[in-house]
Amino acid sequence: MKAFSIFNYVFSIIGACLLAGAIYLYIDKQAFLEKAETTQGTVIEMIPKRSKDSTTYSPVVSFTTKSGQEIAYTSSTSSNPPSYNVGENVQIFYDPANPNKAEINGFFSLWLGVIILGFIGIVFFLIGSLGVLFRYLKNKKAQNLRETGKPISAKFTQVQLNTNQTLNGRNPFQILSQWQDPKTDELYVFKSESIWFDPTEFVKTDTVRVFIDPENPKDYVMDISFLPVLKN
Repeated sequence: MKAFSIFNYVFSIIGACLLAGAIYLYIDKQAFLEKAETTQGTVIEMIPKRSKDSTTYSPVVSFTTKSGQEIAYTSSTSSNPPSYNVGENVQIFYDPANPNKAEINGFFSLWLGVIILGFIGIVFFLIGSLGVLFRYLKNKKAQNLRETGKPISAKFTQVQLNTNQTLNGRNPFQILSQWQDPKTDELYVFKSESIWFDPTEFVKTDTVRVFIDPENPKDYVMDISFLPVLKN
């Protein structure tokens, strides 16, 4: 169904955008550190930040620039338990042209935003791109079987719901058929790809065509080209 393809492409695009954001933040942070001055500061307060389920604490650091300007900087990074104690001395990076733009010299203070964006971006991108790749390989394999596989007539048995797949609370249908290999007498059950409408009334014959790999009939694709195309 097209919705699954759209889902995969949307996840890939979101992931790529988040990764681009992480790269931008990393470059911006590196540029800031290259021009930043360093000085010692003192944690003077821990400000609580309350959310629905928890409370985290951001340190407020007082420091003096080389020009003698007194600055009170509130970190954008918060944690619980607090990462710092009131009265603790910390190293500060600050922009000499804009001392209010500052960062505590700590791994998470400097890089937490990059890590979070990068991690979420990788997860979204992998989910989306792997879904696209899986669908591409599946379609390519099916096309190859249609072109080079052995066509057989399998006995139509039933139409059933595919309960392993759900979209918006709905399950797609599958056409089932079976075929006994005349060489080995092994019985094979074939299932169609997912169909998002009930195809029962369109199955007009007792058999359906299936393309199989002669060396391994478990590799197959059912020909459902006789069904009408569902317009979304």
